Amino acid sequence: MNIQNIAVIGAGSMGSRIAQAAASSGYVVVLEDTDEERAGTGLTKIRESLAKSVAAGKLANAEYTDILARIKISASLDECVNSDLVVEAVLENEAVKNQIFKVLDKLCPTHTIFATNTSSISITRLASLTARPERFIGMHFMNPAHVMRLVEVITGLNTSGETVNTIISVAERMGKTPVVVADSPGFVSNRILMPMISDAIFCLQEGVSSRENIDTIVKLGANHPMGPLELADFIGLDICLEILEVLHAELGEKYRPCSLLRKMVAGGRLGKKTGEGFYEYN
Repeated sequence: MNIQNIAVIGAGSMGSRIAQAAASSGYVVVLEDTDEERAGTGLTKIRESLAKSVAAGKLANAEYTDILARIKISASLDECVNSDLVVEAVLENEAVKNQIFKVLDKLCPTHTIFATNTSSISITRLASLTARPERFIGMHFMNPAHVMRLVEVITGLNTSGETVNTIISVAERMGKTPVVVADSPGFVSNRILMPMISDAIFCLQEGVSSRENIDTIVKLGANHPMGPLELADFIGLDICLEILEVLHAELGEKYRPCSLLRKMVAGGRLGKKTGEGFYEYN
C-alpha cells in the first residue's frame, strides 16, 4: 500500500517528534491533539527543532519551509478521515487508546492502517476493538523520535503481512531501522530496559549508592550513553511507572515498581519535563 498522508494523534514529546520525522520524509501530516493550543505547542517544538538544524547547517532554509508546510494541526479527529496511516501517540493508558481507536474506526476509510506507539500494551487487545485487526500494528518509536533510529514493529495476532511490509517501508523512508517483534508485554525494548531502570531505583531507595554513582557504574561498566536514573528522567517517571504497571500485571513480581518511583510520580517529580526527577533541571 502506498502511504501519502499520515495523521499523528497526540502532540506531546513523542507525537510531535513522530510528526516531524514523517514530514521531514515527505509525508503530508496532520498533528492532532485534544485542543488546538496543545497541537500548536507541538508544532512550536517542531519549528524550534528544525530551526536548530538550520542554524547548525544541517538543513537548508527551503527544506525548513517545505517541512513545516506539510504539517497541519487540528483539535478534531475528523481531520484524520483522509489519512492512509494513523499513528496514535497519546499517554500510556489503555482505556484512552481504546476510545480513540473506536472513534477513528468509524471515521477512517477501510484502507487506513492504524498504528499505536504504545510502549507495553497488547497490540492484539487494542486491535480487537476495531473492525480492521489485520490493518492494526504497533509502531514503537524511541525517544526522541526524530533522532533515534530504532522502530519496533509489533505484529498483533491478526496483523496482515501486507500491513507489516507497508509499515517497514514507512519506517525506512523516515530513515529508521524497523525491527519486527511479536506482541508480548513490553515487546523487547521495555522488557529489557525497564527492569534495569527499576533496579537502579531500588538501589537508590535502599541506599546502596548515590544517584551519580549508580549512573556512572552503568555508563562506564556497560558503555551506555546515559545512566538508568538519568534515562528515567529523560523518558518521564510517570511513563516508566505506567510501563512497569503493565509489565507487573502481565509478567509478575519481577517488574514490581519501586515505592520511591510511585512517591515521586505522586509528588509531580516526573523528570526533565517538570524540571525535577532524580536530578534537577533548569
